[in-house]
Amino acid sequence: MRYDDVIIDLRTAYDRGAELRENMVKQPWRVAERDAFLARVRDEGCRRLLAVGAGTGQDSAFFAAAGLDVVATDLSPAMVEYCRAKGLDARVVDVLSLDFPPASFDAVYTVNCLVHVPDADLPTALANLAALLRPGGLMYLGVWGGEDREGPLDNDEHVPPRFFAGRTDEQIQEYVSPRFTILDFHTVAVDGHHYQSLTLRVRATRD
Repeated sequence: MRYDDVIIDLRTAYDRGAELRENMVKQPWRVAERDAFLARVRDEGCRRLLAVGAGTGQDSAFFAAAGLDVVATDLSPAMVEYCRAKGLDARVVDVLSLDFPPASFDAVYTVNCLVHVPDADLPTALANLAALLRPGGLMYLGVWGGEDREGPLDNDEHVPPRFFAGRTDEQIQEYVSPRFTILDFHTVAVDGHHYQSLTLRVRATRD
């Protein structure tokens, strides 16, 4: 399975689900994850942040309100319209097609975007994100995982069903290690699901 095989269905599903996502209330554990990353980027003087898979822009608007220069990206045009309605600089682009100049950002924030990238394309996606960070830049990566699997979920309410790529805790750390140093890795148990939280620093040496 490759990303080109799933992107059309992903875009359709998220376009159709944009209004529902805009009205979701963020759970306290998600707020805590976001707040912790904001504290870290502030401590390190980060100013320019790229949100990848930004959805309707709730997190992007939060970072912008905190004083960061934010660019929000999402593969769904409907999601991007919600971002723009919040006054955000938002672009319709997917994680494998990011076309910003190298080292354009101090930080990257991506939640449950790379869970839709098949294993075959994940190294390329991570390399793309690493290239956009200035030396020593930070990335927050949050994904559902805990088991090695690829395919749609049986109970997915989106139409069409979305593709998911799950990784074990060991696998997700192995995937990021060639490009990033892991500053923090922890998991959150949420209603029987396994959330993987990684705070990363881009490595100075690049291929």
